[in-house]
Amino acid sequence: MTVMLQNTEKLYGKKLSSLDGDIGHVKDFYFDDAAWAIRYVVVDTGHWLMGRLVLLTPHAFANLEQDDQTLQVKLSKKQIQDSPSIASHETVSRQFEEQYYRSYGWPVYWQGGLMWGISGSPLALTPQPQDIEVRKSLEPVADRHLQSTKEVGGYRVQAADGTLGHVRDFQVDPVSWAIQEMVVETGPWHLGKQILISTGEIERIDVPGKSVLVKIRKVDARMVHGDEIVQSGS
Repeated sequence: MTVMLQNTEKLYGKKLSSLDGDIGHVKDFYFDDAAWAIRYVVVDTGHWLMGRLVLLTPHAFANLEQDDQTLQVKLSKKQIQDSPSIASHETVSRQFEEQYYRSYGWPVYWQGGLMWGISGSPLALTPQPQDIEVRKSLEPVADRHLQSTKEVGGYRVQAADGTLGHVRDFQVDPVSWAIQEMVVETGPWHLGKQILISTGEIERIDVPGKSVLVKIRKVDARMVHGDEIVQSGS
């Protein structure tokens, strides 16, 4: 069965509904640029929880293939309100993540060896009582390099033989929440066409330089012509 990838750009603004009412809409996504997976949905709660950066891990969803208008969250408004708080201007620290996962009793994604720790996709688990703790023997891990899809959108994409264009969008697997491809707007060098680049071909994200370095050459890029994908040199 073919999985229909979801575009992050089309998910911005999508309504979010908890078990007992609306909680706002999708504002952004934070992704791990080492594993290339969406780790958090950033929620705009409107006037409900002003001043807080409300994050929802994919564990709180079944998947991204839901109703066209609404994404269902398997949490109550009280559970979301009682989750660890972070100010909207603060970065997501490891300490915050440990507290966040501990508060719901979910398995942490950085322990276990797979994309989601003990599994290849986020398990849609019922939150456990808040006294359940993350295991104390957490293995030391490097910084997880969480990036904003909106922030990286617009970054220059640098190929081995020149500039390809800028980041337009990301294509996400709705089950595993893995980012499979980056959509690049080519600009004037190829009449504003779009290119799909597998995340496996991305070397790194240069945040200070606002650029994404990729391993491919321009001639190797896959161009999107309508619904058809062809090699740019074809």
